[in-house]
Amino acid sequence: MKTIDKYLFQALDNYPYSLEETIESLDYAFSYDAKNTMVLCLYGRIQAEQLWNYEEAKSYFQEALGINIHALEVYPHYIQTLILNEDYEEAQKLIDFALTIKGINKSEIFVKKAILFEAQHQFKKALKEMKNAKLYTLQFAFDCDISEVEKRIKGKIDLLKNKKKPKKSK
Repeated sequence: MKTIDKYLFQALDNYPYSLEETIESLDYAFSYDAKNTMVLCLYGRIQAEQLWNYEEAKSYFQEALGINIHALEVYPHYIQTLILNEDYEEAQKLIDFALTIKGINKSEIFVKKAILFEAQHQFKKALKEMKNAKLYTLQFAFDCDISEVEKRIKGKIDLLKNKKKPKKSK
């Protein structure tokens, strides 16, 4: 095992529970290989998920994909960051491209597509993508995530239905 792998595993193991140790391990890994896509992806995740600095996160994800367009670990996090930053058009293009990449977890990408539609309040389209996510899932553990997102979207549809019903007057 290479030294960079040791530090990368430490960073992944510590994230998100010990950010200080995560950053320390990432910095060591980065010093061994500044072009490691996993390292860049985790830096991007920290920027997006912990610091809410979406523009900085995007630059890390772009750098990683510039190094290796087949860095499968980057796509779900990059797409989520684009959605949170309300870069919907860019997110749609990245989703479309990601779905063409051999070996990518298509189920996870379809969930991200559903979340994109959810963010835009296009709930029927979101549910359609959830069906695609279910069709492509190959991991039992991922089924729970799919169910939770689907449940949240259906809850929003119900919320809108209840809002539209006129109140009966006495």
